[in-house]
Amino acid sequence: MSKEKFNNNKGKSKEPETQMNDEIRSSELRVISDDGEQLGIISKQEALKIAESKGLDLVLISPDATPPVAKVMDFGKHRYEMEKRKKEAKKNQKIIEIKEIKFSCKIAENDVNYKVKHAREFIEKGKHVKLRVFLRGREMQNPEWGEDVLKKVWPMLEDVAAIEKDIQQEGRYISLYIVPKKK
Repeated sequence: MSKEKFNNNKGKSKEPETQMNDEIRSSELRVISDDGEQLGIISKQEALKIAESKGLDLVLISPDATPPVAKVMDFGKHRYEMEKRKKEAKKNQKIIEIKEIKFSCKIAENDVNYKVKHAREFIEKGKHVKLRVFLRGREMQNPEWGEDVLKKVWPMLEDVAAIEKDIQQEGRYISLYIVPKKK
């Protein structure tokens, strides 16, 4: 039976530390046995004796309930299974990759076509693309120049992409956020 604390993050964890065995402060607990059977409301000392006789830990499951709920279990095995579930959930997450393509207000036509070709490749691979026009110096007084560049670029991509965030100014940038079209 283990009596050590299982918080290896040394204060960095956002999860509350699990109370078990002698750390449990409540005098009476609603106890569930290791096979799921309700043992009822018993004293902490009795619950600890039951857990000790089975060679397991008494773990506080629901500290906010009245009376608090504790379960007799192998805490090391329980913690291992929880970490395994977290890893599985993380593995199944879909990570969205955002590619950024920068333009300037005074960009040449062939440069626009070249950058649009790359944006099209990213969209076809399923990536999200952020088209940005950087405003320099006096161009800040005329942000519509940046919008004009994006309005010229958008028709070249609208067959494969959809707009997620419309044209907007973010400091020195005019941005358009596009995503692949749903099939």
